[in-house]
Amino acid sequence: MTDTPAETFGPLAGLRVLDIATIIAAPFAASLLADFGAEVTKFEIPGQGDGLRAFPPFRDQKSLWWKVTNRGKRYGTLDLRRPEGLEVMKRMIANTDVLIENFRAGTLARWGLDRETLWQINPNLVILRVTAFGQTGPRASQGGFARIFEAMGGLTHITGMADGDPVHPGYPIADAFGGLFGAFSVMAALYGVVKNGTRGEEIDLALTEATFRLLENLAIEYDQLGQVRQRDGNTNQYTAPANVFRTSDGRYVTVTGSTDSMFAANMRAIGRADLIEDPRFRGNRDRMQYRDELDAIFRAYMDSHTLEQTLADFAREGGAIGPIYSVEQIFEDAQVQAREVVTPVPDEDFGTVRMQNVVPRMTNNPGQIRWAAKSLGADTDAILGDLGYSPEEIAAHRANGII
Repeated sequence: MTDTPAETFGPLAGLRVLDIATIIAAPFAASLLADFGAEVTKFEIPGQGDGLRAFPPFRDQKSLWWKVTNRGKRYGTLDLRRPEGLEVMKRMIANTDVLIENFRAGTLARWGLDRETLWQINPNLVILRVTAFGQTGPRASQGGFARIFEAMGGLTHITGMADGDPVHPGYPIADAFGGLFGAFSVMAALYGVVKNGTRGEEIDLALTEATFRLLENLAIEYDQLGQVRQRDGNTNQYTAPANVFRTSDGRYVTVTGSTDSMFAANMRAIGRADLIEDPRFRGNRDRMQYRDELDAIFRAYMDSHTLEQTLADFAREGGAIGPIYSVEQIFEDAQVQAREVVTPVPDEDFGTVRMQNVVPRMTNNPGQIRWAAKSLGADTDAILGDLGYSPEEIAAHRANGII
């Protein structure tokens, strides 16, 4: 693996990002920027590294999750808690556009890297601070993980069967929300710096708030109607029919149809065009009152049709249906293969690994994945060399545990 960035590419070519964050949300934000050409340098604690390196699944004791979340970066080690480490960090900040961190509120300030100090070094620096609850308020000092954000952001309460326990998704989805908000907010701040000539920006991203923000109608529903949204299984609380159904061969599909035209297409697909003009089902509001009846009609059809037959009938009529895929089925899907949604990426341990491609696609200046995430400190010497440190100084820092 090369120790220096690949040939420049993408709309963010030339953007310099310093990632000193750990686990998922904030590093994911940095990796999204790397996908579109930003030069991202990740610093980790010497001998310890980012905790995500210890997350399964593993191959040959190497975390595969790590390789995706931190793809496309350069990897250095640096102990920011020591004065010599802070000096390296300050030299790095002087040539950095974006700093991404997720320490508990006030941690960097205690180490001597408060906002004012950072902006004295680099007045245009954009600082993304990612925490559980934000930089202010009574919970500012508390840490958290995705399940906490999902629970306290309202997502877990509305997920699960009506008569069952609250359910978390099978992936820490609130971390993914956070990464998206993080990357978006960095670009919004940079636009202000470049387009409007503002000075640097400090971004206070609370992951619990990010989760709540995505549940758009939850707050206004409670505010205006006094209603507290509850769990309702796989049905949909704003349109009908909408549910998960089991086909006769034991496969699963999800069906929806929020518009009148789509409802009509779905009814034709299951051979019940006679119900399109039924007064109970004429509009979405009417259908919501009779969604149990609609579910029973669709379930009866699914009970007597295989997945292949079902998909063919819906395709013929232009209905709204999707098979519920496992990851194996995603890999096998013709659309996924045609668009190269899964792509090979060079990796220092396994030669090539496959992972999700860059999203979204750009026509004139597309992104790409330089490489899968590397080993701890893989590029430390090159990074410090770029900062002007001599080989002797680098060796001394290593001997003293600074890097």
